[in-house]
Amino acid sequence: MAEVLVLAEHTAGGEVKKVTLELLTAAAGLGEPSVVWTGPGAQAAQGRLAEYGAVKVYVADSADFADYPVAPAAELLAQLVADKSPAAVLVAGTTAGKEIAGRLAVKTGSGVLTDAVGVSAGESGPVAEQPNFGGAITVHSTVRSGTPIIALRPNAVSAVPSAGAAAVEEVSFTASDAAKTAKVTERVVAEKGERPELSEAQIVVSGGRGTGSADGFGIIEQLADALGAAVGASRAVVDAGWYPHAFQVGQTGKTVSPQLYVAVGISGAIQHRAGMQTSKTIMAVNKDAEAPIFEIADFGVVGDLFTVVPQLIEDINKHKS
Repeated sequence: MAEVLVLAEHTAGGEVKKVTLELLTAAAGLGEPSVVWTGPGAQAAQGRLAEYGAVKVYVADSADFADYPVAPAAELLAQLVADKSPAAVLVAGTTAGKEIAGRLAVKTGSGVLTDAVGVSAGESGPVAEQPNFGGAITVHSTVRSGTPIIALRPNAVSAVPSAGAAAVEEVSFTASDAAKTAKVTERVVAEKGERPELSEAQIVVSGGRGTGSADGFGIIEQLADALGAAVGASRAVVDAGWYPHAFQVGQTGKTVSPQLYVAVGISGAIQHRAGMQTSKTIMAVNKDAEAPIFEIADFGVVGDLFTVVPQLIEDINKHKS
């Protein structure tokens, strides 16, 4: 069975990001998952990678990956593609991941597929599932030349444990001068609040235009805190300046796939649904019984959110106490 290279997303300390485990699960359906680890921390992560099916871990512990963005990772992957002839290369569909995919495609003369929400084995190679027009149409795409390079959206695939050896293989690598034209000059650690990070959360509570104002949106935060959830927002809320863009869920925001997604005052426009419709359970609160969000909701409450949500918070707090 051919190898499938998975570019790991991780912290400098070796903490494996959730999307890496999702990529490993997706890769297992195509061949033998082999992780490509850039920089330090691989030893600390080996057990976690083995838990989710990594057969091998190619480690290139070079300072180039910390000092120079994106380009060195693309060069490393190109080197491994030439040496290992993998069946495919999977990367996270993040801003950096998609740039790496594009650079790798140019270096290897390969086709690249981005914004995939699933992959499967086809007769002529990997098949990527991609939503188009805000999720209104789903297409299945294949690569016609070179090694298929697929950027998979975070949270699109559920990570499933599957034991692997995660045998570490050191890789000698030095970035070229061309890869060093842009250099990292400063790093600023973002402050973390008490709530879970949106893309990693198991429960997400999102508010929409129905909250009425920035002050009205506060009820979304109250419900999220009662549930121990992350806060999300629709594009209408973000465009109105009621909540920061970093919390937008949807086609032009983040894609989430929590165990529970609570949509409050959100009509369910197709652009929003594209970012949350893979959630395991969806609950909606909206005073419009014809709102599109109810078409995909598992549970729905038709009513004024300012009447429904306070009662919900009260009941949640009673059960917690």
